[in-house]
Amino acid sequence: MKSLFETYDMSGQKLRNRVVMAPMTRARAKDGIADEQTAEYYRQRAGAGLIVTEGTPISQEGTGFAFIPGIWSDDQVRGWQGVTKAVHEEGGKIFAQIWHVGRMSHTSLQAAGGQPVSSSAKPARDDKSTAYAFNDEGVAGFVEASVPRPLRTDEVARVVNDFANAAANAVGAGFDGVEIHGANGYLLEQFLNPLINDRTDRYGAGSVEDRTRFVLEIVDAVVARIGAAKVGIRLSPFGRLFDMPHHPLIEETYLHLAAALAERNLAYVHLKDQGAASAPAISRDFLGRFRQSYSGTLILAGSLDKRRAEEFLRDGLIDLAAFGQPFIANPDLVARLRQDLALATPIRETYYGGGAAGYTDYPAYEDSAEAKAA
Repeated sequence: MKSLFETYDMSGQKLRNRVVMAPMTRARAKDGIADEQTAEYYRQRAGAGLIVTEGTPISQEGTGFAFIPGIWSDDQVRGWQGVTKAVHEEGGKIFAQIWHVGRMSHTSLQAAGGQPVSSSAKPARDDKSTAYAFNDEGVAGFVEASVPRPLRTDEVARVVNDFANAAANAVGAGFDGVEIHGANGYLLEQFLNPLINDRTDRYGAGSVEDRTRFVLEIVDAVVARIGAAKVGIRLSPFGRLFDMPHHPLIEETYLHLAAALAERNLAYVHLKDQGAASAPAISRDFLGRFRQSYSGTLILAGSLDKRRAEEFLRDGLIDLAAFGQPFIANPDLVARLRQDLALATPIRETYYGGGAAGYTDYPAYEDSAEAKAA
């Protein structure tokens, strides 16, 4: 029977177990450059079979969060080299999640205070549609995302190339590969959703082929630059994050993508379920149909625990299981899951910004309060 704790061959890369550390924004990079503290954070968690980093912007235009490490400049590449070295010294594997937030940005994060870009001019306006940016007093915090402008058709190739350049930079920084961020209401999903994408060009909402064209052009450009075995992509079908409305073409869209991605022999596809464990957004039925269309390595993230993860593995629905927030307070999460040890609870107030507190100061189990109380 498949286990979370057995090794796994992912397109020629041997993972020590089937546990993935999911990408999580932590906003600790004061100058937008990964530093020694970033390296220590990931080193502590290198027991995962695969680490996927926090979202890493491909350009200033793609940034929607202050104090996050980018990957478009030479200084940023050098900063990430310390991170990959630290993880590899511990025997881990690490992919960079390359990211463009699209409309989920703010003018204070854009060059010369310009508008963010998206598939359309429609702003995100639900109660969670904020960017971690700067207010009129220059103080960082959550502010309403700015009204975007639609990318011109002749600009799309520039953004595609930014993704390819970021992938090459990631390999230059020592990453084992990259994960293209196509989930959670960010730029790629803004093109996929016909209720957001009102374009009339070849990237428009007229057909599933048009709406998925941008995503597949990015995938193909990244594959051409660094090779398919080093490329993954994250998707969030049935997600509603950041004012991303449901529409009747969701299944058609994502099953079309599944088949198209299967042809490209990627390292993996990573599905993010934005629902709760008791009310998942991605049903078992849909997951099974996606699995039939996509034959490669499949990762699932979203409210997983050990039992549910091993159930999905046993039933052949997924190959790897991703955990997000549990890794924040449990740097040794794999060992705790393996031994059925108590999990520490992360301090939500320290998720974003600050220093070591709530970032690199969570102890391993043997040094924790849980162990002393046992």
